[in-house]
Amino acid sequence: MMIARINTLFPLWALLFSILAYSVPEHIVPYKAYITPLLVAIMFFMGVTLRLEDFARVLKKPKPIILTILLQFTIMPLAALLLSKALGFSTELLIGMVLVGAVSGGTASNVITYLAKGDVALSITMTITSTLLSIVATPFLSLLYVGQTVPVPASDMLISILQLVLAPVFVGVIVNYFLHRFIKRYEPYLATLSMLAIVLIIAIVVALNQGRIASIGLMVIVGIMLHNLTGLFSGYWIARFMGFEHKICKTIAIEVGMQNSGLAVALAMKYFTPLSALPGAIFSVWHNISGALLAGYWSRQK
Repeated sequence: MMIARINTLFPLWALLFSILAYSVPEHIVPYKAYITPLLVAIMFFMGVTLRLEDFARVLKKPKPIILTILLQFTIMPLAALLLSKALGFSTELLIGMVLVGAVSGGTASNVITYLAKGDVALSITMTITSTLLSIVATPFLSLLYVGQTVPVPASDMLISILQLVLAPVFVGVIVNYFLHRFIKRYEPYLATLSMLAIVLIIAIVVALNQGRIASIGLMVIVGIMLHNLTGLFSGYWIARFMGFEHKICKTIAIEVGMQNSGLAVALAMKYFTPLSALPGAIFSVWHNISGALLAGYWSRQK
């Protein structure tokens, strides 16, 4: 089936569009205003594939959520610190790395979980939980590792999640409730639309950060990649060791490895320096690409 073939080539589209955006950013940057509508559309498509009982099931078994939160707020900031020290980063870059590790999971993790055929209801619940906890955890971790407490814009974050995640997902769940048979028939097309939207978002993010990517040192890029891969790898295998099924392990890995890098950039710019914002900006590009590659691999598995 042609549509299934297009979906399995998701990593290829992500890489091709990233290269295109890096090569001609001036043609892609004008579309930056479309990031939010595209994200809302993806969340709606995800919601359309969910039912209320999916969320009820998740809340009855909180162990994966607890494990994810523990991994997210321990492994990610500690890995950021150790990698920065090992690679000899400046204090400013170290601060930026730690901030990326200390923030909550990002909404992009929900999209990648959906495309990787993970547990979407669980992913959304994890993101909301880690966001709520980050109000306390991010300032504490930044004080612990950086020596300076960073106020987290809690109300802005919660409003953003309400608008970008909960509202479109909720509308999608309602549509599914009334049109379930119709939706089931066209589910592969919803995945294709979501894939196209995330590929466009990745391209826009690459174009917006083209100058930063071009000027940054190779070791900094290596450090950011290793940080993301540490979260993905540890999230999956620790969950596997704890006895969770493959679908849950995929979801935990993606949630731990994909951070709210946009928040890390905003905090770095406000309380530190533009150089401290660089790891978050590059992370936002890389974790979408690595997530796309992983989703493409996992979506092809039986």
